[in-house]
Amino acid sequence: MFTEMSIASTRSIFCLFLFFFAAAVSRNEKLSAYEELQRYDFPMGILPKGVKDYKLNPKTGEFSAYLNSTCSFKLENSYQLNYKPVIKGVISKGRLKKLSGVSVKVVLLWLNIVEVNRKGKNLEFSVGLASANFPVENFEECPQCGRGLNCLDKDDNVVSSF
Repeated sequence: MFTEMSIASTRSIFCLFLFFFAAAVSRNEKLSAYEELQRYDFPMGILPKGVKDYKLNPKTGEFSAYLNSTCSFKLENSYQLNYKPVIKGVISKGRLKKLSGVSVKVVLLWLNIVEVNRKGKNLEFSVGLASANFPVENFEECPQCGRGLNCLDKDDNVVSSF
C-alpha cells in the first residue's frame, strides 16, 4: 500500500523526469535556416522562401541551404537575383563569406555574390572587386521565387507582401 510519502516521492520523480525529457527534446529541435540567420545578425530575407533544409557546422560556420530548385526573382524593379538549389558558405556574426550558389545580374552579366557583411543598418554585398550597400530593412521579408517581394496573387488579384 502506498503511503503519502511514497506518492509525493513518485510525483517528484515523475516531474523531474518530465523536466529533463522536455529539456532534451527542446535541445534537439532544429531551428529553421531563417532563425539561424537571425542568430548571426542577418535578416531572414537574404534567403528566399522555400528553404527545405540546411546544414550548419557551428564550430567552423560552414553551411549549406537547400531549395527545391533554382530560384530567380527581381527586387523592386532593379536587380535580378538567382539562387541555385544549393547555397554554401561560411557564416559568422555579421559575415557570410566564401558564398556559392547566389548570383546577381548587373547590366548584362551574371556575377556571383561571394560575401555579405553586416555594417550597422546596412548589408554590403560583394561580387569580388565591387560591392554595393543596401539597408537591412529591405531584407526583413523573404522573397518568393519567381515573384520577388511584392506580387499580384492570381487567385484574388490582391497585391500581397511576401
